[in-house]
Amino acid sequence: MADRREDGSIRTDRPSWPQAASDDGGGLPTVGEIVALAPFSAGVPEVLVGGEALESRVRWAHVSDSAGVARLLDGGELLLSTGSGWPTEPDELAAFVHGLVDAGLSGLVLELGMHYRYVPAVVVEAATERGLALVALHHEVKFVALTEAVHRRIISEQTAALVARDEVRERFTGLALRGSPADFIVRQLALTLGSGVVLENLAHEVVTAEVPVASEEALLRGWEGRSRRVHDGGDDELDGWLIVPVEARGIRWGRLVALPGPAHPAGRAAVLEQGAIALALERLADTGGDEWARIGRQRLVDALLAGRFAGLAGASARLEAAGLPVDSGVQFGVVATGAAVAPDAADAAARAIGGRALSGAGPDATGSARATIVLLSLPQATRFGDDERAQLAFARALVADQASAERLVLSIGQPAQGLGELLASVQQARDLARAPLPRVVRGPVLRRADDRPLVRLVTSLRDDHRLQEHGERMLAPLIEYDLARGGDLLDVLAAMLAHPGNRTAAASASHLSRSVFYQRIALIGDLLGADLDDGETLTALHLALLVRRSGTR
Repeated sequence: MADRREDGSIRTDRPSWPQAASDDGGGLPTVGEIVALAPFSAGVPEVLVGGEALESRVRWAHVSDSAGVARLLDGGELLLSTGSGWPTEPDELAAFVHGLVDAGLSGLVLELGMHYRYVPAVVVEAATERGLALVALHHEVKFVALTEAVHRRIISEQTAALVARDEVRERFTGLALRGSPADFIVRQLALTLGSGVVLENLAHEVVTAEVPVASEEALLRGWEGRSRRVHDGGDDELDGWLIVPVEARGIRWGRLVALPGPAHPAGRAAVLEQGAIALALERLADTGGDEWARIGRQRLVDALLAGRFAGLAGASARLEAAGLPVDSGVQFGVVATGAAVAPDAADAAARAIGGRALSGAGPDATGSARATIVLLSLPQATRFGDDERAQLAFARALVADQASAERLVLSIGQPAQGLGELLASVQQARDLARAPLPRVVRGPVLRRADDRPLVRLVTSLRDDHRLQEHGERMLAPLIEYDLARGGDLLDVLAAMLAHPGNRTAAASASHLSRSVFYQRIALIGDLLGADLDDGETLTALHLALLVRRSGTR
């Protein structure tokens, strides 16, 4: 006769069920994993009720033949029994099984041969009805060997879970102590969990996201509406997602969302919570304003301008999720130079005229990081594109005082519809921003692509090798001279072309005396072997210079 007693040497304290039943088991094995253990195979197990029931987590193995065993259960146990003390009447036997489920039993293993030759049909029916995993053992085995194997597996997994949690806690505490930015923390969360992770603010706008490229558009398109429905409890579409608030000291800043993914030894929820703590600490240390918004928008704008996106549809979805619609209304690429622009000023200025904006920093004409690149989206009926007063008002709203406004130069690309045209509009604005200004100018100064047809042409043909060859061929002598002698001939030529017919203004823009300026012009003519009073020659040089400067990132 098999020994039915549970050896005291293998007993340990049971893990508490509410804490153990985490999002992915908290290190606890499933019924299916338990039944697959070697000691169970000796009993020739037959799964009578499986499927999802086998995914139930097991926190303990309990041996009993008593009909009143349900009152001894705390939930999460795997019951091993011969059935010798079970009720004999079918109705009572069904009620017995229902009572086990109500007590939280994870699975039932019945050994055949000692009391039952087969599993009663009423037991199978009740277990099927309630989704209780039911396994029959056709050969006699020592239950002590089974419980020892189960408990060893549970303790081993929980030990691994504790080690994994320590590793995760150390990793994300280190990120917080080093002041890692939000986007880097989210990236590390995605790598740790092996699934996509999204950080959103309280307005349900995506601050930063690490998601698979293939699912980018489907996930982020309509993000705000979906997120609001889930937050209000009115949508079960996100089944399998984990959502953890990012908060500290009673202040909530946003939420972390983890997409479905593989189990993690530390528990997926525990990993996400550690990421939320790191983000909260990073936010508490932020004394310079909304660092999340600044970094998130900056990285998004940088990625778009550098072409680091897989497709327009996915990139458009990212912009929409960040609060900038580009599939409706009209968009403009705008570059502000000459004065500092606060991180949130562009969006505040856009909201004042019924639109939205994202902004990032970029080099200005001198190569310093003083330019602000703005992606501006406005309602379709706007007259911003041909309304100088609205443009000047937008420009003044970008800066803090009149002195800054007088230094500001606002370059505005053509109206666009959709992300593809918006990127071209941004490039037009960047090309305009590189043109030199007179030495003394009181702003805000407006430069519009609609007023500069040659700039529009160069922007549209910027990648044409024939245009690039033209620019290189026309300017090669000046480029070589400047590189060899540290000269300024290209800048002098640009000033002359920016002020045709007014050499005095051109000299002023070059910061040179008139006599020195004329000497430079004569040298340029000699090096190029060209007549600088010829209109066609000036047009060709202007085109070549625009091509060269449009290629400067």
